[in-house]
Amino acid sequence: MNNIKTAVLLAAMSGLLIAIGGSLGGSSGALMALVFAGVMNFGSYWFSADIVLKTAGAHEIKREQDPALFGLIEGVAQDAGMPMPRVYVMDEMQPNAFATGRNPQHAAVAVTTGIRQLLTERELRGVLGHELAHVKNRDILISSVVATIASAISMLAWRGMWFGGSDRRNGVGGLIAVIVAPIAATLIQLAVSRSREFEADHDGAEIVRDPEALASALQKLEMGSKRITMDVPQSTAHMYIVNPFAGIRGAALFATHPPTAERVARLRRMSS
Repeated sequence: MNNIKTAVLLAAMSGLLIAIGGSLGGSSGALMALVFAGVMNFGSYWFSADIVLKTAGAHEIKREQDPALFGLIEGVAQDAGMPMPRVYVMDEMQPNAFATGRNPQHAAVAVTTGIRQLLTERELRGVLGHELAHVKNRDILISSVVATIASAISMLAWRGMWFGGSDRRNGVGGLIAVIVAPIAATLIQLAVSRSREFEADHDGAEIVRDPEALASALQKLEMGSKRITMDVPQSTAHMYIVNPFAGIRGAALFATHPPTAERVARLRRMSS
């Protein structure tokens, strides 16, 4: 169901691009914006792992530095049918984690020092299942496609704002498109991100065969992220298992993650 929802949202985003393209830049303008946005986001997709890890301040560790963590990740990767990912640690007290990589052969998992202190081994295993599910499901590719279309819509809106649309007789309609389209694109982008979180919860719980472990971990992580802030770029917030800005007032308005209570409820229905 989450995959169907993602497909519908991507179709809606594409339709929005066609609509604003026809209104402001014509078919050729929409195509040019899409190609330009694709070129911009291609590098981000190809080097996504290194970019995100660097901005997160994560440093790679070797097996001898933390054999327990390596053993845990190795076991989950084997259960997921994936090769062993690179392992990174972030010196942050907020309990959080993320995985990145354009495919399972180029995957990396990063955990904070805070998550190691807060969760039990069973709960951390559930978190790792969720993160490796993101990689296995090619969510980096999906988010890159969505970002490309959203960028093209923003470019067309910017062009319409400064240079006017192709049909100047529809001034009011063009103005509405300029204002509404980028907002609609952002909301769709957030909806796609939330849909992928639900899918990773489901698939991750199946990988480790323990939905309750992930449900328990999410509850602890939600409380921990509200108590302790973490300074990360807004553009990478969707990568983390829980919203790193959960403790900031108003953060839920444009949240990249679904409500934790709903995620926990879905996981516990898997256990029943």
